Amino acid sequence: MAVVLENQGVPVTEHEEFVQYFIEWARENASSHRCMVLVRDETIIGMAWLAVLQRVPSPRALERASGDLQCVYVIPGGRDGGLGGRLIDAVLARAEELGLERVTVHSSPRAIPAYSRHGFEPSSRLLHAHVARTTSYP
Repeated sequence: MAVVLENQGVPVTEHEEFVQYFIEWARENASSHRCMVLVRDETIIGMAWLAVLQRVPSPRALERASGDLQCVYVIPGGRDGGLGGRLIDAVLARAEELGLERVTVHSSPRAIPAYSRHGFEPSSRLLHAHVARTTSYP
């Protein structure tokens, strides 16, 4: 919830409802999303998610997958000390363990230098299209 408020977003639900929704979402998506956390004194101070997407087989590789780095967050008091970089490295290490072909990230302008320091670079082949947002997903 803090990350939504920090980015001047408007929450669509109350805190407790969000927590319950998020717990259920994490359970339902455990096979496709891996979470890395940073803990200090038994308190989570940072997190990052690796979303794994199975790709269509090709004649060169029957088993294929790629990843998307999502929701990298470090509490304000823990920033600018390399903690975000540790999360990025943990996600990339897990991606390598899983044999992913690549990992993408959609970044805020402020975080682009951090991702660049950890091996991310612009791609002339990766394109995206904005599509109409619906209120719910199937």
